[in-house]
Amino acid sequence: MSKRDDLIAKYADDIEKKCGMKPDMKLLTAVTIGCGPSIYSKDAATVSAGDKKELERVKKNFLIKKLGLKDTPKLDEGIASVIDTYGRANRNKYRAVVYYLLVKHFRKGSVYK
Repeated sequence: MSKRDDLIAKYADDIEKKCGMKPDMKLLTAVTIGCGPSIYSKDAATVSAGDKKELERVKKNFLIKKLGLKDTPKLDEGIASVIDTYGRANRNKYRAVVYYLLVKHFRKGSVYK
């Protein structure tokens, strides 16, 4: 298996164990590939849920630019919901998993088809 395949398996495990969901592997793979090389960087591979600037970047660069959503309070609510689902106490929130959960939350899987 490649390093990316290993990471996707780790992300799927997080989705199952920490979020209590069965992952859509095709979508998870597409979202992970969409993250590009950031998944290989220790710092960039995770999202700091306690950093307001980081969450603002997720909103602007992923939700608005990538998924094409309009900037409304629903975006902040969606991010908060995803962080709650992943577990606020969980220190390692993988970017690919957060993005996957956001895609599912906003029903934007069509962006990755």
